[in-house]
Amino acid sequence: MPTNDTPDRDFRTLLHSLRVWDRIPLPTLDPESTPTTPLPLFRTWLREAAEAGQPEPHVMTLATADADGRPSTRVLTLHDADEDGWHFGTHSTSRKGRELAARPDAALGFYWPAQARQVRIEGSVLSGTPEAATADLHARSTGALAAALTGRMSEILTSQAELAAASEASWARAEANPTLSAPTWTLYSLVPREVEFFQGDARRQHVRLRYRREGDTWVRDLLWP
Repeated sequence: MPTNDTPDRDFRTLLHSLRVWDRIPLPTLDPESTPTTPLPLFRTWLREAAEAGQPEPHVMTLATADADGRPSTRVLTLHDADEDGWHFGTHSTSRKGRELAARPDAALGFYWPAQARQVRIEGSVLSGTPEAATADLHARSTGALAAALTGRMSEILTSQAELAAASEASWARAEANPTLSAPTWTLYSLVPREVEFFQGDARRQHVRLRYRREGDTWVRDLLWP
């Protein structure tokens, strides 16, 4: 007869049965051959993740904290990565927008299991200009513009019907006038002070390569896994 701990035991059994990286050939990372700055390696890894069949390699986790230091995370898409930082967009009135206004520091996390790779980025966050935000919206899809026009991100929703009606209205506006702007949509840039590249190994001899900024230069360190 099942006991009260059966669901817990079944769940733990499931977790213990899951495997990581055991059945796929993994790339390697030679720290001695890496570039002196993290951006070129990041771009290479993202491209290689896409070529390896990793779904949505541009999707990342963004971690922020409120004024009291309480953290929160969410998943969103990378809009660009260049010498000015790693770029993403959201409404300034959303939870993450409010948290970034109160505490403009954040972390990003990328995970590409197809190649057992992770990238972790920490730094300060800057808000872009309204012109940059509008250009970002117009460079993307009609759906992205419609979602931005719908707005009200993180507010309480009374029903899915309310969302459906607002979404349909925003789609109509976006299709009729693709040059519209969304007043609270903001393009943010995370300016990195630390970037870590993690290359997984089936024997758990993982390679962790950390770039940390010292003044105008980057210093590379290896970390114990």
